Amino acid sequence: MIFKRIKSEGLAHISYFLSSDKEAVVIDPRRDCQIYLELARREESKITSILETHRNEDYVIGSRELTHLTGARMYHGPGLDFKYGETLTDKQILHFGRKKIVAIHTPGHTDESMSYALYDSNLEKTAFMVFTGDTLFVADVGRTDLYGPKETQRLAEALYNSLFTKILPLGEGVILCPAHGAGSVCGGAISEREWSTLGLESLQNPLLQKTREEFVKFKLAERLEHPPYFKKMEEYNVKGPPLLFSYPSPPALSPAEFQKWIEHGAQIVDTRTPSAFGGSHINGSYSIWIQGVPSYAGWVLSYDKPIILVLESKKQLKTAVSYLIRLGYDQIKGYICSGEEACGLESWYTAACPIEHLGLLSVQELKDRLERADDLTLLDVRTDEEWDHGYIRKALHVHVGHLKEELGKIPDNRPTAVICSVGNRASLASSILRRAGRREIFNVLGGMTAWRRANFPTVDSKY
Repeated sequence: MIFKRIKSEGLAHISYFLSSDKEAVVIDPRRDCQIYLELARREESKITSILETHRNEDYVIGSRELTHLTGARMYHGPGLDFKYGETLTDKQILHFGRKKIVAIHTPGHTDESMSYALYDSNLEKTAFMVFTGDTLFVADVGRTDLYGPKETQRLAEALYNSLFTKILPLGEGVILCPAHGAGSVCGGAISEREWSTLGLESLQNPLLQKTREEFVKFKLAERLEHPPYFKKMEEYNVKGPPLLFSYPSPPALSPAEFQKWIEHGAQIVDTRTPSAFGGSHINGSYSIWIQGVPSYAGWVLSYDKPIILVLESKKQLKTAVSYLIRLGYDQIKGYICSGEEACGLESWYTAACPIEHLGLLSVQELKDRLERADDLTLLDVRTDEEWDHGYIRKALHVHVGHLKEELGKIPDNRPTAVICSVGNRASLASSILRRAGRREIFNVLGGMTAWRRANFPTVDSKY
């Protein structure tokens, strides 16, 4: 059997390609799905089945795209009115080559969640892999809050049952294949370790050491972010997302062309580093560093407006486009560039187009200003969990993802210094404040990481 694990960086999404006797199965494919076609060609296999573990909330499902390209049958679990594909039942068997897959209905993360146990036809009673979607991760389990607080207890109880009555009984030696790794918003504490077995999880996964009552209590108290783009993903993944047909290739834009898109309401995404953005940027830009696009574009970008990019280098284009289309942002109209190598703002400012600047502070400068009692608001835009582990006295806390809705909490009659862990999210927050008309904004480079390394004082709120 051929087994390939395809990890999509940024979203920490993992999909799988399996092939036996020239028949192939893909589990949880991503939207830019050429990689599965390349694998099938290389292994001289035909993709015959596509399996979804659940309706995903954090990325656009690639099954409809892959079905269009291959003619393969697509399957998902019961409980939702999917407008495409076929619905599986609990314990339904699918064959490919000399292998079989048993579909296991494992509700909890969502009602339609499925897991897939893989068997060799010669050892039909012993599974050797299980694909658990967002039900079980390495050192964590799936979140149970997606239907709202009124449903969390029901889902938590269902998840506990799925784990202990359906997945773990498959056997200690079964290899665990989840749909996400560390960094995913679909779990609270997924391990950096990427491989595990059900036996290891039974021994080491902290959630699996709890009683039913402890497990449900923990899930009820869990605080995880719920980005607004989840709603769009839920809509797409039930009705079926638009087909791409081919991989997008946005063109390089001249300053005049870039300006025309701005006049037509385009959203500017600047993927350069915070220091580069602070030094010069186009008015109205969102500062989203390239690795942060999967996690933060969905908090601030609209689906009904085109997107234009400012890149650190031309090499970033494919990465930026991949990240955006996996979130359903298809209106990518181009990027600013001058010549074969020079990217970013060189062509913009050499064409005498206007640029703006953002204030930058070191942690030493911030400390000096705070000690002088300057008329300064310190805005901490980290998560609740990070805040709970320590913050700077008198700081105001608003998570970067909620800043657009909570601008009223930020005084507009005084300068604002913005801090996060290292400066990336603070740059995004600073750009949001600038778009809202706030002028005296400073990004604290190095953030709380530099503040602690300088041994400056913090207040611990919980620990």
